[in-house]
Amino acid sequence: MNPNTPLSPRPLYHLSDVRHRVMTMRQLREHGVAGTTVGERCRPGGPWQRLLPGVYLLHTGPATSEERLHAALMYTVPRDRVPRQPGPADPRGTGPAPYGQALVTGAAALALYRFTSVPTLLSLDHIDVLVPRTRRLRSTGFVRLVRTHTVPAGRLVTGVPVAPVARAVADTVERLTDPVAVRRVLEEAVRGGHCEAGALVKELSRAGLLTRQPVVEAVEALEAESRAAAEDRLYAMVRAHALPVPLWNVDLRLPGGPYLGGVDAYWPDHAVALELDTRPHQDDDAIWSGPSRKREHLERLGITVVRVTPRKLRDEEALELQAAVVRTALVASADREPPAYVVVLPR
Repeated sequence: MNPNTPLSPRPLYHLSDVRHRVMTMRQLREHGVAGTTVGERCRPGGPWQRLLPGVYLLHTGPATSEERLHAALMYTVPRDRVPRQPGPADPRGTGPAPYGQALVTGAAALALYRFTSVPTLLSLDHIDVLVPRTRRLRSTGFVRLVRTHTVPAGRLVTGVPVAPVARAVADTVERLTDPVAVRRVLEEAVRGGHCEAGALVKELSRAGLLTRQPVVEAVEALEAESRAAAEDRLYAMVRAHALPVPLWNVDLRLPGGPYLGGVDAYWPDHAVALELDTRPHQDDDAIWSGPSRKREHLERLGITVVRVTPRKLRDEEALELQAAVVRTALVASADREPPAYVVVLPR
């Protein structure tokens, strides 16, 4: 068969470039290419090559990083299904996964997110792909499967479905043994604004990585740094939106009675307290119980507690919204019953 002759009424050139160059056996058969023809074309010196079981590269020479990514994802698609055409990401960078539930994760995902602390895509020996635990597949060639009970919602990055940053970081760190490399990846994730420290800690905990000393040390430094940055934004919010200046970082106690807890800001004339919520596990009852009990206790005493996460202080629009929440609480204090008297001490 002449390689330039159309193979079927659905010729290959109707597809986009990467789908023209990388195809599964099922796709080739749908385009009129018999299995024997595929075998002939993939012989030494032939015009095609087999990249992975059931996945073929329709040219000679090394595969590009884009071709390797799509081939890795095509390998995970059930043999009775055809991968649909990848589409561009929407303006928010989200969208449906074009290869079912499979997501690129690990270092390959971080390279797509433009991390500089991981090798380039072409330098990676393996591409990690996140798949449901129930899939009957094995790692092969340059594809390394990462199994999970629950596949997270991914993002489309340059048409490739990619795991969320925090999950990709955890899958990367799990395979790193160099403490310096671990620290660089974690630092870039948070300092580069790719994800919040809390979300990252949650994924590291899920993966059981918080027992590793290099990971713990890096996380502790990043959490302290993240909290300090959030406090700076909180100070800026009070100044920029002309809020009354509170007492910063204080402990509250009943006169001659028990300790009530520390708060990041307190307006004693209005009985309004503000807390920065930097806890990593929002679904962890043990972590929620202590702060929740403190908040309930303070509110029973007539003190309004406003809880703010670092994410809600990240940009000007969010700052304006949080400033309005605080101002509303301050104004509403005039309509509340007088609060219990509390002692305020520097923390």
